[in-house]
Amino acid sequence: MGLHGIGSVYLSPMDYLLVCAVALLASGLTLFSGFGLGTLLLPAFALFFPIPTAIAMTAVVHLSNNLFKLALVGRNAHFPTVLRFGITAVPAAWLGAQWLHQLEGLAPVFRYTIGGSEHLVTPIGLCVGSLLLAFAVLESLPAFAELSFPAKWLPLGGALSGFFGGLSGQQGALRSAFLMRAGLSKQGYIGTGVALACLVDLTRLPVYAGHLARVGEKAGLVVAAILFAWAGAFFGARMLQKVTDAAVQRIVAALLILVGILMGAGII
Repeated sequence: MGLHGIGSVYLSPMDYLLVCAVALLASGLTLFSGFGLGTLLLPAFALFFPIPTAIAMTAVVHLSNNLFKLALVGRNAHFPTVLRFGITAVPAAWLGAQWLHQLEGLAPVFRYTIGGSEHLVTPIGLCVGSLLLAFAVLESLPAFAELSFPAKWLPLGGALSGFFGGLSGQQGALRSAFLMRAGLSKQGYIGTGVALACLVDLTRLPVYAGHLARVGEKAGLVVAAILFAWAGAFFGARMLQKVTDAAVQRIVAALLILVGILMGAGII
C-alpha cells in the first residue's frame, strides 16, 4: 500500500493494523514525548489520507479524547478564563478551518518526478508541512516550554491558538503559553485547557464535514483509531512516568520535522 493508499471502499486487515498501530503509538507517546495527540496523529493519518482528510480525522480523535477528559476534569475549568480565551479562539478556529478549505482548492505550484512517480507541491501541503515543521522545532526547545505571556494577552492567545488549531490542529502549545500566567491552580489550568480544546474542536469539525463525509464508509477505521488512541493513553500512563524524556522528544521531533518536509515537498 502506497501513500494515501486507503482510497477504496474495501479496507484490508493491514489497513486497520497500520492505522490502529500509529494511533496507539502516537497516543502513548504524548505522555512522555512532550507533543500533543493532534501533533503526532496528523502525520500518521497523512500517510494514508489526503492532508485535509487527515486533519479532519485527527480532529475527530482529538475531540473524542478531549470530551473524555472534560467529563473527568471539566468541573475544574475556570470559566472567566475560558470566556476571555474562547471569545477569540472560536471565531479564529472557524477562520483557520475556512482557510484550510480555500488552500485545498488552489492549483499545485510545482510538479516533479522521482523514480517514475509524479509528485505535486501544493499550497496546502506547503502550509501544513511548514506548520508541522515549525511547531515540531518550537515544542522541542526547552526555552519554548518556559515561554509565557501576561494574562492580559489571553484574547490574543485565543486568536492565535484557535486559528492554528482550525488550520492544522496545532493549538496546544500556544494555548499553554498563554494560560501559564493566568493565575490558575494546577487543576484549573488542566480543566481550562481541556474546555478550550473542546471549543476549538467543536468549531472546526463542522467546517471539515465535507472531508469526513468522503470517508463515511471508513467510519469503522476512525472508531478503531479512537479506541486505540484511548488504549495508548491508558497503557502508557501505567507503563511510563508522565515526564518528558529528552532523548525520545528529540527522536519524535526529528520524525515530525522529516514528515513536515516530505509533506511540503508533495511526497506525502
